Amino acid sequence: MGEMRLRQICLVAPHLEPLVGDVQVILGLEVCYRDPHVAKYGLENALLPVDSTLLEVIAPTQPGTAAGRFLDKSHGHGGYMAIFSCDDPDERGRNAESIGVRIANVIDHPPYHGVQLHPRDCRAAFIEFNHTDGSDDILGPYPPAGPDWQQSIRKDTTLALIAVEMQSADPDGLAQHWSRIIGIPVGRGEHDHPEIALVNCTFHFVKGAGDAMSGLTFRVHDVAQVRDAARSRGCPCGGDSFLLGGVTFHIVA
Repeated sequence: MGEMRLRQICLVAPHLEPLVGDVQVILGLEVCYRDPHVAKYGLENALLPVDSTLLEVIAPTQPGTAAGRFLDKSHGHGGYMAIFSCDDPDERGRNAESIGVRIANVIDHPPYHGVQLHPRDCRAAFIEFNHTDGSDDILGPYPPAGPDWQQSIRKDTTLALIAVEMQSADPDGLAQHWSRIIGIPVGRGEHDHPEIALVNCTFHFVKGAGDAMSGLTFRVHDVAQVRDAARSRGCPCGGDSFLLGGVTFHIVA
């Protein structure tokens, strides 16, 4: 198995707005694509590049969707899916099945191929592995983000998505579970919290009431500017963090 990197984080909300607008204004990001193909799942979406990582927001457009059920069960926690690019999604899927994690969906739209795992088996959030043929360049083609997603990269305010916070009543257990699925060993981070470090992002596992993708950390040019923008949009703020879409956004310089 080759190098793996975080390709995309997906948040779910009851409606795209005002969440997408808030993200654009606060973090200075731009929508690169709205995928018409998700309509068959009863969804609508918007994708915003954060450098070479995509931040996606999805919302159900009809009752009975998986995303809607997730929102109901998570009591508003919006962290829905972590999507990883790798050399062989099918191999990752077989490894997942060998440890009792079911494959929920396979997306085969050449040159893109994705394997989505069952969220109940993953705990906390969906995991997807995908690969795009001929796209070893991280700024190369990535069909889920549209044909010209690179042209929407904006770095005036936000530079990178550098960390994902996962909470659990048993953070060590959740970290070990994700480690077995992803194939990257657990290390120890700040305050001795378990963490999984990828080449472009680190997953931190912290104590919480239940399994959830609870936070995202962004590196920005000016922490005070972003914090003030969040406050002006009505987001609950504390220190250098604010709550948006059921997820805590942490900002660092």
